Amino acid sequence: MPSRRIRDRLGVTERRQRLLARTLQLALVALLVAGLVDRHLGVVVNCAAALVVTELPAALERDYRLAADPGLVLWITGAVFVHAVGIAGPYDNVWWYDHLAHALSASVVAAVGYTAVRAVVDHSDSVSVPPRLLAVFVVLVVVAAGVVWEVVEFLVAEFARATGVGDVLIQYGLTDTMLDLVFDVAGGLVVALWGHASLAGPVETLIRWLDERSAR
Repeated sequence: MPSRRIRDRLGVTERRQRLLARTLQLALVALLVAGLVDRHLGVVVNCAAALVVTELPAALERDYRLAADPGLVLWITGAVFVHAVGIAGPYDNVWWYDHLAHALSASVVAAVGYTAVRAVVDHSDSVSVPPRLLAVFVVLVVVAAGVVWEVVEFLVAEFARATGVGDVLIQYGLTDTMLDLVFDVAGGLVVALWGHASLAGPVETLIRWLDERSAR
């Protein structure tokens, strides 16, 4: 399987992926505690939300018996970790950090969208999506998610300013919003063009899960 060959070539075993994901979770807990000590609302809220997201794969496996690919779990954990750390300072102090966070988060959204659609297509004989159309779909999903995120970010930022509760999400203006969407598209394009290799494992796992569900 392509994803395994890439993983073996890089020397990143499943055990190491799980260890890295758990390490990032512990780092999020440490950052959450630091946010509580410093009374930094933005850090506390974003770290708490990030920790919830990192537990979603485990919840899916526990409640629906859908085993999560360790590489995808690490991917998701890394994306929310980068965002949570950004709230603590890098978003303000490092000019490229926001763009990195958006590209990484967009790649996660694209990966989830690609995995879901590809698995459904391969599982069902009645559904057919040409590869090029699938790539377009992935990018459109990323753009739609990016627009929704920017609206939420704007509303939360305005609410924080109006109430004086402190920054939970940071909004830098229209120019920054447009740049965010550009990097969202970039992250989506990477997955749309090369996701077939890196996501082969998660796709096969989801196909098996769908086959088991339909056989009941």
